[in-house]
Amino acid sequence: MTILQKNIRKSATSGAPSSSPEVSFTELRSRAKFYFDAVEAGTSVRVLRNGRPIAEIVPIHGATPSWKRAITPVSLNGVALSQELIADRNDAV
Repeated sequence: MTILQKNIRKSATSGAPSSSPEVSFTELRSRAKFYFDAVEAGTSVRVLRNGRPIAEIVPIHGATPSWKRAITPVSLNGVALSQELIADRNDAV
């Protein structure tokens, strides 16, 4: 367990250690970097508003987020699509 995870557990509103600390929305806003660093380190954080849970911030598991992954270009054998469209337009005239 990292020091950050220990600190976030101490700051939970319940006061008791838990695997998912609960923080008020105001606390999250005032110490956002602290909590997002904890999420990045692997700890989930539950957000409360007026004492009721409204959200849970969870870490994304996996090496690379989908929006950062390299894509494989599509390659087709045969005529290029642009050439086929031009030929089709010429036939329609």
